[in-house]
Amino acid sequence: MSWLQNWTWPTRLRDKGIIGMNRRNIRYIGRYNSRRLYPLVDDKLKTKLLAQQYGITTPELIGTVGTQFGVKHIGDMLTGHNGFVIKPAKGSGGKGILVIEKVVDNQFVKPSGAQQTLEDVERHVSNILSGLYSLGGSPDVAIIETLINFEESLMAYTYEGVPDIRVIVFKGYPVMAMMRLSTAASDGKANLHQGAVGVGLNIATGEALRGVQFDRPCFSHPDTGHDLASLVVPQWDTLLNLAAGCYEMTGLGYLGTDMVLDRQHGPMLLELNARPGLAIQMTNGEGLRRRLDLIERQPEGVAVEERVAFAQHHFARKSELVETSDTTLSSA
Repeated sequence: MSWLQNWTWPTRLRDKGIIGMNRRNIRYIGRYNSRRLYPLVDDKLKTKLLAQQYGITTPELIGTVGTQFGVKHIGDMLTGHNGFVIKPAKGSGGKGILVIEKVVDNQFVKPSGAQQTLEDVERHVSNILSGLYSLGGSPDVAIIETLINFEESLMAYTYEGVPDIRVIVFKGYPVMAMMRLSTAASDGKANLHQGAVGVGLNIATGEALRGVQFDRPCFSHPDTGHDLASLVVPQWDTLLNLAAGCYEMTGLGYLGTDMVLDRQHGPMLLELNARPGLAIQMTNGEGLRRRLDLIERQPEGVAVEERVAFAQHHFARKSELVETSDTTLSSA
């Protein structure tokens, strides 16, 4: 109950530096994100092509489908690929993403074990093109990418889906981060609203700070039972430098970068968001305001590596999960 009380009263929210949607929209997005740049991140295909220009690693592109005529050629495009992901270029919130883990006897097998026929896959792509998953229902393009072979050390922390890392980048500085762990409740998707576990991450080290599921404290993965206190994101410095570099790539001052860890290629950019949500404050147990205020006082023209080092120095935190484990052990 005491944990909930800390988040109940407006005065306590202000004391913790929590920012709401109005402040985010007016003070940060409105001031630092030019609307003319939105298409660079709202269209995942444009983001991917731009990332290639800037040397930022993304999942390999198998191909795209932009017309209903092209739907019938999907089988040829997928030949030789045992796993792949199909997503709408203009989708949001994970809608319309189809993950195929393997192909067995001409059946396309999802991570859950459910099987799809080629006709099912064609129908899904056709729905994407018609705008079923796009913002405003506008006609869309289907992107087909290679499957991410995510980092083995993280497999115990997720259920069926690929865990991703959201980093909020402000004026090129990584200011706050969390990992989203898919669960049975979230149907294998890394979506907090659907029941994924959100884990606040120490910007200095990539270590877990605290866990939240359905806005309640969470100390272990609900399906695997694995202790969250032991979670550490590998290649953390590389990941932060990749995220921070998206500032130069897009020109957007307030940005959500979604990253994944591939066992062969390391950190990869999955997608960008010019209007990132605010749940990251809940997973970290801290508001964004003090961090954003500090960054606004920093000079322009600082190199990526220096910005990352600054953030790691000033935003380091001690894990609440470790404290909880220590308390439990000492009282046993």
